[in-house]
Amino acid sequence: MDDLTYAEVGATGGELPAGYHHTRLKRVIGHGRADFARAADLLLAGEVQRRAGAEVQMSETPLREGARVEMRVRLGPLVFRIPCRVVWAERTADSCGFAYGTLPGHPERGEERFELRLDVSGDVVFTIVAFSRPGRWFTLLGGPVARRFQAHMTRRYLQALDSPGFSAPV
Repeated sequence: MDDLTYAEVGATGGELPAGYHHTRLKRVIGHGRADFARAADLLLAGEVQRRAGAEVQMSETPLREGARVEMRVRLGPLVFRIPCRVVWAERTADSCGFAYGTLPGHPERGEERFELRLDVSGDVVFTIVAFSRPGRWFTLLGGPVARRFQAHMTRRYLQALDSPGFSAPV
């Protein structure tokens, strides 16, 4: 995966690297094995990004390591191309997730991880972990605006898999 635009591949699974903006958010999105299975299917099909408002093309469904994800996001009249490669993907009986890293042309440099866990109480917990820094001239110059837009998209991602009537924050 030598085309990634950062060196710390896989760091969203552990200690986040210095020199980046860090995000670590989670929320309960459902309860029970049925909610977990539904959310896991949607997660690995790119529905988190679609439901957050991105146009998404994936080289493979369900997502797995090495898959390419190409998103387009609109901000007013502007359209941003967001190319990524999946650097980690896993699905077990009680956890499911993937992480993708930035490719050349992405507005940022870094990695974002989306993970679901069915905890012992039966809650389905959705966690997003990311590290990023500007990757293009416009995200460097637009610092606060770019960061606000990124935070807006992360909130939309977190809400994308909510079960009706069950979305208590963790």
